[in-house]
Amino acid sequence: MKLPSLIQTFVLHFGEMGSRWGINRTVGQIYALLYVSSKPLNADEIAEALSFSRSNVSMGLKELQAWNLVRLQHLPNDRREYFSTPDDVWTIFRTLAEERRKRELDPTLSLLRDALIQQPANDEERHAQQRMQEMHDFMELTTQWFDDVRRLDTRTLVQLMQLGAKAQKLLEMKNKLKIVGSRKGKEDAAAGDA
Repeated sequence: MKLPSLIQTFVLHFGEMGSRWGINRTVGQIYALLYVSSKPLNADEIAEALSFSRSNVSMGLKELQAWNLVRLQHLPNDRREYFSTPDDVWTIFRTLAEERRKRELDPTLSLLRDALIQQPANDEERHAQQRMQEMHDFMELTTQWFDDVRRLDTRTLVQLMQLGAKAQKLLEMKNKLKIVGSRKGKEDAAAGDA
């Protein structure tokens, strides 16, 4: 099976980008092919389309399954396994973010929590613990934010992302109102004292 030029360009690029994101180039290309495919593909079709060995495709599919990024399907009257990706790009994003969290953030948070409950032996360890606390607080806030975002339905999430800088302006306005309210409260208190 020869890939059309448009698909081949996307698959090759996705493989290169995958290696920058920390996944094997082969795995990235397999995923890209499945993502743009109009129908589920079996391992032999993937191997033929990408000119990969069957064993490379098998290993790549196992990795994608471990990341919950592909769905295994069976077709009627066919014993082979077929693979596809979720149709919704937001589902893919949520899955990828959740898997990265489980593999990267959660173990780091666990290590930081353990390090923070230890009694520092000297100033150097106290300084290190202070820095670890800052890292812990940042990562904890990030994971809480992600949990909040993950619970949003797709439509709301899209609207939130489209807000962009408008959200920042709204927060700045809120802070200005808080300052004005604080000044007004002080003025009223001063007037009451007079």
